[in-house]
Amino acid sequence: MRKSLGFSASRLARIAPWYQARFDSFSQSDGLVPGAVVPIARGGKLAYLQAIGFQDRAKTVPMKTNSIFWIASMSKPVASVAAMILVDDGKLDVEAPVSQYLPELGDMRVAFQTTDPATGESDYGLGLPRPPKRPMTVRDLLRHTSGLIYPELDFAYPERGLADASADLGIRTIHGLYGLRAVFRRDRTLADFVSSLAGLPLAHEPGEVHEYGWSIDVLSRVVEVASGQPFDQFLQSRIFEPLHMVDTGFYVPKEKLDRLVDSPMPERPPIWDVTTPPKLFSGGGGLVSTASDYLRFCQMPLNGGELDGVRVLSPQAVNQMTANALPSGVSIFGEDEVGARAGTTFGLGFAIRADPVQSWIPGAVGSLSWAGLWGTYFWIDPAEQLIGLQMVQATPGSKGRQAVLYSGINRLVYGALTIPESSAVPPAVPVILSTEALADYAGTYDFGATVSSRDRQGLADGKTGWLGIGNFVAMEQEGLRINKPNLGSSPAAKAGVMAGDLITEIDGAPLKGLSLADVLAKLRGPANTTIKMKIVHRGQGSASDLSVVRATRRVNAVQLQLRVEHGKLIAEATGAWPILEFEKDKAAPFVATSSNELTADDEDHSRIAFVRDAAGKVSGLILNPGPWEQHAAKIALGPNF
Repeated sequence: MRKSLGFSASRLARIAPWYQARFDSFSQSDGLVPGAVVPIARGGKLAYLQAIGFQDRAKTVPMKTNSIFWIASMSKPVASVAAMILVDDGKLDVEAPVSQYLPELGDMRVAFQTTDPATGESDYGLGLPRPPKRPMTVRDLLRHTSGLIYPELDFAYPERGLADASADLGIRTIHGLYGLRAVFRRDRTLADFVSSLAGLPLAHEPGEVHEYGWSIDVLSRVVEVASGQPFDQFLQSRIFEPLHMVDTGFYVPKEKLDRLVDSPMPERPPIWDVTTPPKLFSGGGGLVSTASDYLRFCQMPLNGGELDGVRVLSPQAVNQMTANALPSGVSIFGEDEVGARAGTTFGLGFAIRADPVQSWIPGAVGSLSWAGLWGTYFWIDPAEQLIGLQMVQATPGSKGRQAVLYSGINRLVYGALTIPESSAVPPAVPVILSTEALADYAGTYDFGATVSSRDRQGLADGKTGWLGIGNFVAMEQEGLRINKPNLGSSPAAKAGVMAGDLITEIDGAPLKGLSLADVLAKLRGPANTTIKMKIVHRGQGSASDLSVVRATRRVNAVQLQLRVEHGKLIAEATGAWPILEFEKDKAAPFVATSSNELTADDEDHSRIAFVRDAAGKVSGLILNPGPWEQHAAKIALGPNF
């Protein structure tokens, strides 16, 4: 662990115990192999690498840093890079119809859809498929707008019928509706698979809908045809060997089987049995790899396409892959990871964090990421020159997978970044404040979901933001506009607030001219207390009175509690996550340096400046004022009251 890379060693050390606590909490029946490997790199150097727990379900074989995992859909970025290598070589055109390389797909049709006139919802019917408006292109494959979706997933259980497997997995079965199925088996080739797709209907018009599916497996076959090589050989010669990815491939050789992490299921379904060589080289989900190998793969695009002096991709190809590839008219269907509610768009092979207000995955705008079916996950943050990896094996949909995926590793890593020394403020001369003055600052302060100044979740630019009660809002000249289409079961929705409504007053105070931060401070407060508003409902010309009862914040909140003990102000993190040096059950004393600022004797020399409302009451705080500042709203009084 290297403090020189801008991390706090003590805060990075929180990572392993966090995982171990989850391994201790979940049994085998929860579908989680009790082990993980977590590497973190910054600036091209390794900052953290830890093997945690065990690589077998029986907890007899300790996890190793070079343990081998099935990475499932983390294969897709690798296959996408393979395609872009051929673009660099002049052998592949991303704008060309797929049929230029795979003529057997030239006559694919679009599935017949019916629309309910009452609801406007569409579903698949038994009518004849129609010709597409335009052919699918190689670009469509790279960005999942081809119309090729995952309609079956019965390939995981080839000994069972389509209806049984699909019903178990809750998958739409438009192919089954037409009495057809894809041949996707480990003992058949990519050519066999593509030929079996030729008679199947597309779920969507090419280019109109982003929906996850078969696209990258078809792309893998395109790579074979364009390169004249089997897909596994192309990956080996153009990616794995140049990047020294020594343990990555489509199966685990016998001499390495002692490093293969167990399946989270009692046995591996046939298509996912990576212990023997396959005939199917699935770029969509077939690869196995190690933490160190995949870290080297991630470093390559972060370096602009090269690693250790070896160029794999041109900078132009990297730029294409890491820029938004979904036009504004493209719909997002069937995903939690991509779309407006996730604040994420898609490039040519990677998800891209685009909107920090709506995103639930921490990181800078422009960060790249993707995950695998069994819980492997990576992200690349160009702004921080940071790469993070989580290598675990967990059953899809299980409690164990939900416990580790997307919930902890990002927040723990960003929370471990220190404030640059060049921005640190020298310690000021302490001053003495009375107990009464300190008590004025006591209370609980809410940072939303943001653990560090590098993780800009929620408030992004002072114009839009996250209320904490589940509503997205935006400041306008006359007040606060509610702009989220579906408010769910939030207190605002229960009180009658709808998308499009305008809040003009809160507790008798007009909102005109206020900043978003000021308005959010007014909205936040102790649970079960009442806010009185004046609101102009959508389509109405005059304001009406409305009362909303505050509810408890979501469990992922980052909160800091300040209290007075023995004449000093003590700080402790009380939310779901630690923040900088502050943790649960670890009180950190502050020393006053002025009537409104306090400093902690910690690694960051953390400073707090308090914010007051128009009435002079403390309404929030700023942690480390300056370039790396974080804002919090006061939501409860301290225990002294």
